[in-house]
Amino acid sequence: MIVAYGFANLLQSVAAARTTVHHTFDPGLLLRLASHRTYLVGLLCQVTGFVLAFLARRDLPLFLVQASVAAGLGVTAVLGVLVLKWRLPAAEVALLALLFGGITALVLAAQPAPSRQLGPAALIGLTAALGVIAIAGFFAARLHGALGSVALGSLAGMAFSAAAVAARPLASADSAEAFVRDPLLYLLIAHSVVGQLLLGLAMQRGSTTAAVAAMDAAGAVPAAVIGLLLLNDRIWPGREWLAAVGFLVTLASVVGLTRYAEPQHHHAVARERERLMIGAGAAADRTAAGDPRSTRPRQPAQAASTGLRRRTTRS
Repeated sequence: MIVAYGFANLLQSVAAARTTVHHTFDPGLLLRLASHRTYLVGLLCQVTGFVLAFLARRDLPLFLVQASVAAGLGVTAVLGVLVLKWRLPAAEVALLALLFGGITALVLAAQPAPSRQLGPAALIGLTAALGVIAIAGFFAARLHGALGSVALGSLAGMAFSAAAVAARPLASADSAEAFVRDPLLYLLIAHSVVGQLLLGLAMQRGSTTAAVAAMDAAGAVPAAVIGLLLLNDRIWPGREWLAAVGFLVTLASVVGLTRYAEPQHHHAVARERERLMIGAGAAADRTAAGDPRSTRPRQPAQAASTGLRRRTTRS
């Protein structure tokens, strides 16, 4: 699950940065993102992670599962080192170690238990939350820069948090018929779609760091609290302090990792842009000089250049 979300974070961020910026709450953004193969692969990874997280929520408390989902960013950092040649400074190694320690503490503190079922009032609350998040997203989509990233990322986290709350009792359905007829299934789908749209909008704004940090905090904290209060989430007696420390350490490590991951990703894309511009300049020089090599097809370079021109600027 953590590995799947790590791949999804990296691939979807790359695709969102190469898509025309949307300033409205337009579901068409998801269709535009779906035209990128990178985004589709990332979405497949996210769906895989979602299914694994859904199965884990059957018996595990939400504070553990949601923190594990957020910890996928640690995998993203490792992938950046292996695939994109990011550097791994000592501070980031320390954050990865803290992340591992925080998740270990949560595993030791979490007591497996089946979920308590939600009543009609909770269903109404989840439905109302969907409307509030969507309306707030409509207005937040008009914001620019880091403020837009924080607002949209926070709303995306709230939507995913509500989806997690719906998934915990839904995972305990005793038959396929009960699963399909449960209104929680459709609330889960609706919150997930809205959250995915908000996340795509947030990643296009000025600061991916702010978007991811806000999403992780807003996605983990409410679900953890609601799980403990309403869904029979349990902590082993005497280990409450371990759960609190593990949860805080995990979130702090995730926020710290976003601060290191974004500038390295930005510089990697900048180096690729510079390489393409140098290559295009050399090809133009050969054309001016009558070099026969200039007759080679140039469509791939032009396509790559077009994609880079559509990329948004991150702060």
